[in-house]
Amino acid sequence: MTKRKSHSPDFKAKVALEAINEEMTMAELSKKYDVHPTQRFCRKVLAIGRRGRIVLAAVFCIESEHPTVTIDFKGSHYPKSVILYAVFFYVRYGVSYRDLEEIMAERGVDTDHATLNRWVVKFSPLIAANAQARKKPMAVSWRMDETYINVRGKWTYLYYAVDREGQTLDFMMSERRNTAAARRFFKRAVDANGVPDRIAIDKSGANLAGIQKLNVILKFTKVGRIIKIVQSKHHNNMVEQDHRFIKRITRPMLGFKAFHSAAATLEGIEVAHMIRKKQFGQTGISPFKQFAALAG
Repeated sequence: MTKRKSHSPDFKAKVALEAINEEMTMAELSKKYDVHPTQRFCRKVLAIGRRGRIVLAAVFCIESEHPTVTIDFKGSHYPKSVILYAVFFYVRYGVSYRDLEEIMAERGVDTDHATLNRWVVKFSPLIAANAQARKKPMAVSWRMDETYINVRGKWTYLYYAVDREGQTLDFMMSERRNTAAARRFFKRAVDANGVPDRIAIDKSGANLAGIQKLNVILKFTKVGRIIKIVQSKHHNNMVEQDHRFIKRITRPMLGFKAFHSAAATLEGIEVAHMIRKKQFGQTGISPFKQFAALAG
Protein backbone atom coordinates (compact mmCIF):
# COMPACT_ATOMS: atom_id res chain seq x y z
CA MET A 1 0.00 0.00 0.00
CA THR A 2 1.24 3.51 -0.81
CA LYS A 3 2.23 5.39 2.31
CA ARG A 4 0.45 8.63 3.01
CA LYS A 5 2.75 11.63 2.81
CA SER A 6 2.69 13.79 5.93
CA HIS A 7 3.57 17.46 6.31
CA SER A 8 3.73 19.72 9.33
CA PRO A 9 1.26 22.58 9.90
CA ASP A 10 4.08 25.09 9.33
CA PHE A 11 4.80 23.59 5.93
CA LYS A 12 1.10 23.68 5.02
CA ALA A 13 0.93 27.31 6.12
CA LYS A 14 3.88 28.20 3.93
CA VAL A 15 2.36 26.48 0.90
CA ALA A 16 -1.04 28.04 1.56
CA LEU A 17 0.23 31.59 1.83
CA GLU A 18 2.45 31.19 -1.22
CA ALA A 19 -0.49 29.81 -3.23
CA ILE A 20 -2.58 32.84 -2.30
CA ASN A 21 0.05 35.56 -2.68
CA GLU A 22 1.40 34.30 -6.00
CA GLU A 23 -1.91 32.85 -7.29
CA MET A 24 -0.18 29.59 -8.11
CA THR A 25 -2.02 26.77 -9.84
CA MET A 26 -2.09 23.17 -8.63
CA ALA A 27 0.23 22.19 -11.49
CA GLU A 28 2.77 24.85 -10.48
CA LEU A 29 2.69 23.76 -6.85
CA SER A 30 3.01 20.14 -7.86
CA LYS A 31 6.09 20.88 -9.95
CA LYS A 32 7.72 23.12 -7.35
CA TYR A 33 7.28 20.70 -4.47
CA ASP A 34 7.98 17.57 -6.53
CA VAL A 35 4.69 15.84 -5.88
CA HIS A 36 3.87 12.69 -7.83
CA PRO A 37 1.07 13.28 -10.38
CA THR A 38 -1.07 10.45 -8.98
CA GLN A 39 -1.35 12.27 -5.66
CA ARG A 40 -4.48 14.39 -5.40
CA PHE A 41 -4.37 18.06 -4.48
CA CYS A 42 -7.37 19.30 -2.56
CA ARG A 43 -8.34 22.80 -1.49
CA LYS A 44 -9.00 23.21 2.20
CA VAL A 45 -9.08 26.00 4.72
CA LEU A 46 -6.68 25.74 7.61
CA ALA A 47 -6.86 27.86 10.76
CA ILE A 48 -3.29 28.69 11.65
CA GLY A 49 -2.47 30.38 14.97
CA ARG A 50 0.07 33.18 14.66
CA ARG A 51 0.85 35.46 17.65
CA GLY A 52 -2.64 35.16 19.03
CA ARG A 53 -4.49 35.75 15.77
CA ILE A 54 -6.12 33.32 13.34
CA VAL A 55 -5.10 33.35 9.71
CA LEU A 56 -7.49 31.64 7.31
CA ALA A 57 -5.69 30.39 4.23
CA ALA A 58 -6.61 28.20 1.29
CA VAL A 59 -4.34 25.19 1.66
CA PHE A 60 -3.18 22.95 -1.14
CA CYS A 61 -2.67 19.72 0.79
CA ILE A 62 0.21 17.75 -0.66
CA GLU A 63 -1.25 14.59 0.80
CA SER A 64 -3.01 11.88 -1.09
CA GLU A 65 -6.42 11.52 0.56
CA HIS A 66 -7.04 8.41 -1.56
CA PRO A 67 -3.68 6.63 -1.96
CA THR A 68 -3.65 3.90 -4.58
CA VAL A 69 -3.06 0.32 -3.50
CA THR A 70 -1.59 -2.65 -5.27
CA ILE A 71 -4.30 -5.28 -5.24
CA ASP A 72 -3.22 -8.64 -3.87
CA PHE A 73 -4.14 -11.65 -6.01
CA LYS A 74 -2.29 -14.18 -3.86
CA GLY A 75 -4.26 -17.30 -3.12
CA SER A 76 -6.19 -17.14 -6.36
CA HIS A 77 -6.13 -20.32 -8.42
CA TYR A 78 -5.99 -18.35 -11.67
CA PRO A 79 -3.48 -15.83 -13.05
CA LYS A 80 -4.11 -12.16 -12.36
CA SER A 81 -4.60 -11.44 -16.06
CA VAL A 82 -7.36 -14.06 -16.33
CA ILE A 83 -9.23 -12.68 -13.32
CA LEU A 84 -8.99 -9.10 -14.55
CA TYR A 85 -10.11 -10.10 -18.04
CA ALA A 86 -13.21 -11.79 -16.65
CA VAL A 87 -14.07 -8.88 -14.34
CA PHE A 88 -13.56 -6.29 -17.09
CA PHE A 89 -15.60 -8.24 -19.64
CA TYR A 90 -18.49 -8.56 -17.21
CA VAL A 91 -18.64 -4.91 -16.12
CA ARG A 92 -18.04 -3.48 -19.60
CA TYR A 93 -20.13 -5.55 -21.97
CA GLY A 94 -23.23 -6.52 -20.01
CA VAL A 95 -23.44 -10.31 -20.03
CA SER A 96 -24.84 -12.82 -17.57
CA TYR A 97 -22.47 -14.94 -15.48
CA ARG A 98 -23.61 -18.02 -17.42
CA ASP A 99 -22.66 -16.31 -20.69
CA LEU A 100 -19.32 -15.21 -19.25
CA GLU A 101 -18.64 -18.77 -18.12
CA GLU A 102 -19.05 -19.92 -21.74
CA ILE A 103 -16.90 -17.07 -23.05
CA MET A 104 -14.08 -17.97 -20.65
CA ALA A 105 -14.37 -21.66 -21.60
CA GLU A 106 -13.94 -20.73 -25.27
CA ARG A 107 -10.66 -19.09 -24.25
CA GLY A 108 -9.47 -22.18 -22.42
CA VAL A 109 -10.39 -21.09 -18.89
CA ASP A 110 -12.48 -23.63 -17.02
CA THR A 111 -14.35 -21.84 -14.23
CA ASP A 112 -17.92 -21.59 -12.98
CA HIS A 113 -20.33 -18.67 -12.69
CA ALA A 114 -20.10 -18.59 -8.88
CA THR A 115 -16.34 -18.06 -9.05
CA LEU A 116 -16.80 -15.29 -11.62
CA ASN A 117 -19.27 -13.60 -9.30
CA ARG A 118 -16.79 -13.74 -6.40
CA TRP A 119 -14.12 -12.14 -8.58
CA VAL A 120 -16.38 -9.27 -9.60
CA VAL A 121 -17.62 -8.62 -6.05
CA LYS A 122 -14.12 -8.82 -4.53
CA PHE A 123 -12.03 -6.89 -7.01
CA SER A 124 -14.39 -4.26 -8.49
CA PRO A 125 -14.48 -2.06 -5.34
CA LEU A 126 -10.68 -2.19 -5.01
CA ILE A 127 -10.18 -1.16 -8.62
CA ALA A 128 -12.81 1.57 -8.22
CA ALA A 129 -10.93 3.00 -5.22
CA ASN A 130 -7.76 3.25 -7.30
CA ALA A 131 -9.73 4.81 -10.15
CA GLN A 132 -10.96 7.58 -7.83
CA ALA A 133 -7.36 8.36 -6.86
CA ARG A 134 -6.05 8.42 -10.43
CA LYS A 135 -8.79 10.17 -12.39
CA LYS A 136 -8.13 13.56 -13.93
CA PRO A 137 -9.08 16.75 -12.01
CA MET A 138 -12.75 17.63 -12.26
CA ALA A 139 -14.55 20.90 -13.06
CA VAL A 140 -16.10 22.90 -10.21
CA SER A 141 -19.65 22.79 -11.61
CA TRP A 142 -21.46 19.52 -10.85
CA ARG A 143 -24.67 17.78 -11.87
CA MET A 144 -26.25 15.19 -9.57
CA ASP A 145 -29.15 12.77 -9.84
CA GLU A 146 -30.16 9.28 -8.75
CA THR A 147 -31.65 6.28 -10.49
CA TYR A 148 -33.42 3.08 -9.43
CA ILE A 149 -31.65 -0.28 -9.22
CA ASN A 150 -33.65 -3.45 -8.57
CA VAL A 151 -32.10 -5.74 -5.97
CA ARG A 152 -33.98 -8.97 -5.27
CA GLY A 153 -37.29 -7.41 -6.25
CA LYS A 154 -36.76 -4.28 -4.14
CA TRP A 155 -35.91 -0.80 -5.41
CA THR A 156 -32.59 0.64 -4.23
CA TYR A 157 -30.96 3.85 -5.41
CA LEU A 158 -27.74 4.78 -7.19
CA TYR A 159 -26.65 8.34 -6.44
CA TYR A 160 -24.50 9.74 -9.21
CA ALA A 161 -22.61 12.96 -9.96
CA VAL A 162 -20.76 14.27 -13.02
CA ASP A 163 -19.08 17.57 -13.74
CA ARG A 164 -20.13 19.99 -16.49
CA GLU A 165 -18.00 18.06 -19.00
CA GLY A 166 -19.83 14.82 -18.22
CA GLN A 167 -16.87 13.30 -16.35
CA THR A 168 -17.79 10.96 -13.51
CA LEU A 169 -17.19 12.42 -10.06
CA ASP A 170 -18.60 9.85 -7.69
CA PHE A 171 -21.41 7.34 -7.19
CA MET A 172 -22.99 5.58 -4.23
CA MET A 173 -25.58 2.86 -3.72
CA SER A 174 -28.19 3.43 -1.02
CA GLU A 175 -31.06 1.32 0.24
CA ARG A 176 -33.05 4.51 0.88
CA ARG A 177 -33.75 7.72 -1.01
CA ASN A 178 -33.90 10.43 1.63
CA THR A 179 -32.10 13.46 3.03
CA ALA A 180 -29.62 11.39 5.06
CA ALA A 181 -28.59 9.37 2.00
CA ALA A 182 -28.25 12.53 -0.12
CA ARG A 183 -26.13 14.28 2.52
CA ARG A 184 -23.92 11.21 2.86
CA PHE A 185 -23.38 11.11 -0.90
CA PHE A 186 -22.58 14.82 -1.20
CA LYS A 187 -20.11 14.61 1.69
CA ARG A 188 -18.45 11.61 0.08
CA ALA A 189 -18.20 13.39 -3.30
CA VAL A 190 -16.76 16.55 -1.72
CA ASP A 191 -14.22 14.55 0.28
CA ALA A 192 -13.07 12.84 -2.92
CA ASN A 193 -13.16 15.79 -5.35
CA GLY A 194 -13.01 19.01 -3.33
CA VAL A 195 -15.72 21.62 -2.83
CA PRO A 196 -17.50 22.66 -6.06
CA ASP A 197 -18.80 26.15 -6.80
CA ARG A 198 -22.27 24.87 -7.69
CA ILE A 199 -24.33 21.69 -7.93
CA ALA A 200 -27.28 21.27 -10.29
CA ILE A 201 -30.02 18.93 -9.05
CA ASP A 202 -33.61 18.11 -9.99
CA LYS A 203 -36.64 19.18 -7.97
CA SER A 204 -36.04 16.52 -5.29
CA GLY A 205 -36.58 17.94 -1.82
CA ALA A 206 -34.32 15.28 -0.29
CA ASN A 207 -31.37 16.25 -2.52
CA LEU A 208 -31.93 19.93 -1.79
CA ALA A 209 -32.02 19.29 1.96
CA GLY A 210 -28.90 17.11 1.68
CA ILE A 211 -26.85 19.91 0.10
CA GLN A 212 -28.22 22.45 2.58
CA LYS A 213 -27.10 20.27 5.48
CA LEU A 214 -23.66 19.90 3.87
CA ASN A 215 -23.48 23.68 3.40
CA VAL A 216 -23.96 24.14 7.14
CA ILE A 217 -20.96 21.88 7.76
CA LEU A 218 -18.86 23.64 5.11
CA LYS A 219 -19.73 27.10 6.37
CA PHE A 220 -18.76 26.53 9.99
CA THR A 221 -16.13 23.79 9.97
CA LYS A 222 -14.31 23.61 6.65
CA VAL A 223 -14.02 26.17 3.87
CA GLY A 224 -16.12 29.03 5.18
CA ARG A 225 -18.22 29.19 2.01
CA ILE A 226 -21.23 27.35 0.67
CA ILE A 227 -22.13 25.54 -2.53
CA LYS A 228 -24.55 27.28 -4.88
CA ILE A 229 -27.60 25.11 -5.55
CA VAL A 230 -29.30 25.10 -8.96
CA GLN A 231 -32.55 23.17 -9.33
CA SER A 232 -33.16 22.44 -13.01
CA LYS A 233 -34.12 19.30 -14.91
CA HIS A 234 -32.37 20.58 -18.05
CA HIS A 235 -28.94 20.67 -16.38
CA ASN A 236 -29.13 16.96 -15.53
CA ASN A 237 -29.35 15.62 -19.08
CA MET A 238 -25.73 14.45 -18.93
CA VAL A 239 -26.37 12.48 -15.74
CA GLU A 240 -29.39 10.81 -17.29
CA GLN A 241 -27.28 9.75 -20.28
CA ASP A 242 -24.95 7.95 -17.88
CA HIS A 243 -27.98 6.32 -16.25
CA ARG A 244 -28.96 4.89 -19.63
CA PHE A 245 -25.49 3.40 -20.05
CA ILE A 246 -25.74 1.74 -16.63
CA LYS A 247 -29.17 0.30 -17.42
CA ARG A 248 -27.94 -1.04 -20.75
CA ILE A 249 -25.07 -2.88 -19.05
CA THR A 250 -27.09 -4.22 -16.12
CA ARG A 251 -30.14 -5.40 -18.11
CA PRO A 252 -28.52 -8.64 -19.43
CA MET A 253 -27.15 -9.46 -15.95
CA LEU A 254 -30.56 -10.87 -14.96
CA GLY A 255 -30.86 -8.88 -11.75
CA PHE A 256 -28.96 -8.58 -8.50
CA LYS A 257 -29.51 -10.98 -5.61
CA ALA A 258 -27.93 -8.94 -2.80
CA PHE A 259 -27.26 -5.28 -2.05
CA HIS A 260 -23.51 -5.68 -1.43
CA SER A 261 -22.97 -7.55 -4.72
CA ALA A 262 -25.02 -4.93 -6.60
CA ALA A 263 -22.96 -2.10 -5.10
CA ALA A 264 -19.67 -3.85 -5.92
CA THR A 265 -20.72 -4.66 -9.49
CA LEU A 266 -21.88 -1.10 -10.14
CA GLU A 267 -18.51 0.21 -8.97
CA GLY A 268 -16.85 -1.92 -11.63
CA ILE A 269 -19.33 -0.74 -14.26
CA GLU A 270 -18.60 2.88 -13.37
CA VAL A 271 -14.84 2.33 -13.71
CA ALA A 272 -15.34 0.82 -17.17
CA HIS A 273 -17.49 3.83 -18.06
CA MET A 274 -14.82 6.23 -16.79
CA ILE A 275 -12.27 4.51 -19.02
CA ARG A 276 -14.71 4.87 -21.93
CA LYS A 277 -14.89 8.61 -21.17
CA LYS A 278 -11.05 8.84 -21.12
CA GLN A 279 -10.90 10.06 -17.52
CA PHE A 280 -7.41 8.71 -16.85
CA GLY A 281 -5.61 10.67 -19.55
CA GLN A 282 -4.24 7.58 -21.27
CA THR A 283 -4.32 7.51 -25.06
CA GLY A 284 -3.27 4.68 -27.33
CA ILE A 285 -3.89 2.09 -24.58
CA SER A 286 -6.68 -0.45 -24.85
CA PRO A 287 -9.54 -0.18 -22.32
CA PHE A 288 -8.64 -3.55 -20.80
CA LYS A 289 -5.01 -2.53 -20.26
CA GLN A 290 -6.17 0.67 -18.55
CA PHE A 291 -8.48 -1.39 -16.33
CA ALA A 292 -5.66 -3.82 -15.49
CA ALA A 293 -3.30 -0.92 -14.69
CA LEU A 294 -5.73 0.26 -12.03
CA ALA A 295 -5.16 -3.03 -10.21
CA GLY A 296 -1.50 -2.05 -9.70
